[in-house]
Amino acid sequence: MNGSDGPSERTVQTAAQNAVRLVATMPRLVLEARRVAASVYHGLHGRRRAGPGENFWQYRRFVDGEPASRVDWRRSARDDHLYVREREWEAAHTIWIWPDRSPSMVFASPLVWETKLDRALLLTFALGELLVRAGERVGIPGIMRPTASRAVTERMSQTIIHAAEAPSSLPQAFAPGAREEVVLLGDFWSPTREVLGMIANLGGRGAGGHLVQIVDPAEETFPYAGRIEFLEPEGLGSITVGRAEAWRADFVERVALHRAAIRDECKRLGWSFVVHRTDRPASELLLALHARLGVSRDVLAGRRHTSPVSSSEEIAA
Repeated sequence: MNGSDGPSERTVQTAAQNAVRLVATMPRLVLEARRVAASVYHGLHGRRRAGPGENFWQYRRFVDGEPASRVDWRRSARDDHLYVREREWEAAHTIWIWPDRSPSMVFASPLVWETKLDRALLLTFALGELLVRAGERVGIPGIMRPTASRAVTERMSQTIIHAAEAPSSLPQAFAPGAREEVVLLGDFWSPTREVLGMIANLGGRGAGGHLVQIVDPAEETFPYAGRIEFLEPEGLGSITVGRAEAWRADFVERVALHRAAIRDECKRLGWSFVVHRTDRPASELLLALHARLGVSRDVLAGRRHTSPVSSSEEIAA
């Protein structure tokens, strides 16, 4: 340490290096996100259902008991039937997408080529692209107001690059509306109590939520043996282990307990929870998450009642 209350010189240097790396990799991530979003988009069908909105969908026969004000008299004048002009459902919701950009996300083991941060940002951009195409508004808590702009990917990337706030391991406190949704993308290796408190604060306001824990495969299997020095990426020092393999069983058990607690809290609030490994395709998670967001919007709007998905196995591997 440098003997003061401020960050150490090593921490400052690491932060600067991470910032430079982020700027350099952003164009690749944006292009890759668009490619993934396009591949997923082509596998989806439009919502195509009637409801409040501006775009015409279809005419249907008038049903006895409906208000006469719903009759489209111009269309009805063409034959002997009364018709109602239906519009496609376009009640835009706001979805807040929070990508964890803290130092712990800048990690990639030899088992993969992509860091957790790269994957989190790729998913953020691709999901934003899909949601805006579907008529939703997308924002990033604390740094970007909700937008339905077709240039959402560029806005997100530029906002993240120029964000003044220091990245934190958990999202800063904000107040999503009761009819809004939150998508959290991070490793969530913070103390269990802190993660549960964050979920309770956001979910307690009635917002829908989806928590995606992004992990490197090495964080799942702990493939270490012999004398290893482990560095804490957020400035808390290091620890040297003589026989790392002896820690494996305890590590796996602690991870399981940590996730079980998160899963239970998500289930209590009707949130979904999924573990996503960086050695799995991003499109796999994106497709499942997009479908889950569609179900949640129906529930929030009171159109459908369903049991919330709450385990990683039920959404994606």
